[in-house]
Amino acid sequence: MKNKQQFLSLGILLLAGFLGGCASMNQDNSGQVQSYPAPVIEVGWIRDGQPIDYDGYKWYPVNDYEVLQDSEVFQITEYKGVQVFVEKIAVKPYTRLYTKFDKNKFRYFERREND
Repeated sequence: MKNKQQFLSLGILLLAGFLGGCASMNQDNSGQVQSYPAPVIEVGWIRDGQPIDYDGYKWYPVNDYEVLQDSEVFQITEYKGVQVFVEKIAVKPYTRLYTKFDKNKFRYFERREND
């Protein structure tokens, strides 16, 4: 009887240790899913309509945005302290560039025909 109790106590202790270790290893998925910080407010040069110079072209902000997950974009450069992205599925020549301005909200930039 005493051996059964010791065996059961040891089993419970090992199980608790194992479950506790698993829980502490994966409390959330940060570090496993790509994540980019969102600014508190969009920078003034974007709100003023100034372009991004990238790949020999000027890319102008559009007064619209797309809802994208961070895992759907790829950072290609940084311009004036702002991360610049393309969609992961995009290939050159790109048709849009993006900057993040809120959670899952990306302003897009397009080239103009005359530039």
